[in-house]
Amino acid sequence: MKLYDAERAPSPRRVRIYLAEKAISVERVPIDLKAGAHLQPDYLAINPRGTVPALQLDDGEVIGDSTAICRFFEALHPDPPLFGARPVEIARVTAWTRRVEAEGYAACVYALRNVARRFADRAEPGDWPALPQIPALAARGTLMWESFAIMLDAHLAGSEWIAGDRYSYADITALVTVDFAEAAKLKLPGGLSNLRRWHDAVGARPSATA
Repeated sequence: MKLYDAERAPSPRRVRIYLAEKAISVERVPIDLKAGAHLQPDYLAINPRGTVPALQLDDGEVIGDSTAICRFFEALHPDPPLFGARPVEIARVTAWTRRVEAEGYAACVYALRNVARRFADRAEPGDWPALPQIPALAARGTLMWESFAIMLDAHLAGSEWIAGDRYSYADITALVTVDFAEAAKLKLPGGLSNLRRWHDAVGARPSATA
């Protein structure tokens, strides 16, 4: 298997953290996003979406989504469970992962890709026709981010981890999202001691530097 990876991008980082938590080793093939390698014919022949990460299996099939890649490895290596063990745990991890993606991660994408010059006519990731930036979406992203951070801080007042009593893929997704927000120049509102405590804890895990 080969994992097509990009060092600074948030989605590939989710997979690297997950693999580090599982102690799974996979051959990595770096893709230079700054040079636009993900939009060149060689890479598009592997993943027509033009996004990273992508996992190419031994039979040539390609999985081109970070969560799907991690679910694939979870099926092969269920312990320790990072997507939950009992049905209710699986539901919690899935629900919180989707909420973090839809509210927090989406806010970061809106805020970054609709203002940064390097994303002019590329307001969405992947191989699209020209997609112009919409500054109003960047403003929406800022509002979404503040509301999301306040919500997550309140949730963490009664929980050590995002989706229950153990570290999970939802924590991985949220860690990557909070760090992505910094790159998107989105600040955490003042206070939020629960969110900051949680971030310190997940950021101190060895896997966070994968």
